[in-house]
Amino acid sequence: MGTLDLTPDELLTTTRTVRKRLDLERPVPMELVRDCLNIALQAPSGSNRQDWHWVVLTDPETRAAVGEYYRRSVERYLDSRYAAGKLFADDPDRAPVQRRVGDSVAYLGEHLGKAPVLLIPCLRVPGGELADGNQAGTWGSLLPAVWSFMLAARARGLGTAWTTLHLTYEREIAELLGLPEDIRQAALVPVAYYTGDTFKPAARQPLDEVLHVDRW
Repeated sequence: MGTLDLTPDELLTTTRTVRKRLDLERPVPMELVRDCLNIALQAPSGSNRQDWHWVVLTDPETRAAVGEYYRRSVERYLDSRYAAGKLFADDPDRAPVQRRVGDSVAYLGEHLGKAPVLLIPCLRVPGGELADGNQAGTWGSLLPAVWSFMLAARARGLGTAWTTLHLTYEREIAELLGLPEDIRQAALVPVAYYTGDTFKPAARQPLDEVLHVDRW
């Protein structure tokens, strides 16, 4: 499959988190996933170590099992005061957006295990224990590659969502998937064709509210 006719700026500003609009019925060819992963492998990593690993789940029973762990985590998250739908409740502009995000999180919690492909990006960590200190450097060797995968997926007509709530059950999922002890999970990304194509840049804070030049 070729790529969509998107400029670099269009690709970067219209790659959205897709939850409710994932096509749960249409299969995603493994070759297409491999194409996106080959793009991801071009991302930078600390000292060029390339310690990343990519677990691709296509088996329905395995996806359902991981999806159930995710559903449990979403349930707890939605009950917490940090849930997206509860944030900025006093802001008339942001509150409706946050409620929509909360609704879509709840939907994905119930349906993630049905996505035709689940991707778990992982990082090999010596001893399996994350060191104190430079966590940014550790995960910075993987997260750019995950974003590259998501951009490559968007360019090929696929929707994705960056999720991490499953990490509450990281050990259980590692055991389920037979992950070695020195492999740590970073995210859980559902991958599917999307329904509708009206993605556009999202409303964001004005740059000048968050820009600091030379000092705070």
